[in-house]
Amino acid sequence: MASPDKQKKRAQRAKTKARQNRMGKAKPQAKVVHPILANPFIDEPFDDVEIDLSTFDFKDIEENGFDPAHFDDLFQAMKATEGISLLGLCLVFLQYPVLELVVAEESQEAAMDFMMGLLIVYRAIFHEEDEDAAMAWISSDAFQNAYNEASDILLKKNARG
Repeated sequence: MASPDKQKKRAQRAKTKARQNRMGKAKPQAKVVHPILANPFIDEPFDDVEIDLSTFDFKDIEENGFDPAHFDDLFQAMKATEGISLLGLCLVFLQYPVLELVVAEESQEAAMDFMMGLLIVYRAIFHEEDEDAAMAWISSDAFQNAYNEASDILLKKNARG
């Protein structure tokens, strides 16, 4: 067992570290892939959300469609970050654990259909757009550029992590 003096020093260091963490000590800039990831709503937005991926049944969604209520955490996070930027919205969307699972385990065509379905439903719920208007938004240069940049940012981030 450490001496009382060492224990006191360790406790003091732990206390100082906890205070720094509570105060939101900035991460060293060398590790930041993109400044937008400094926003806690955008970087790892689903860390606090409990999602049981073992119960996710993609085949059922392919056959019967999906219930938008099951994706409310995604849609709410997207809505919160849409006010920050389109890039932020795309980053949040691409970090959704269910989407990551679908992209990893399903065919490219099936994953793309699922992604398009999520985006169309999001636009219908929060912007009251029909499918054609949502498709126009998804096809727009602004969305495509933000989506591609978000993909690049996450590739760089994951390569470092």
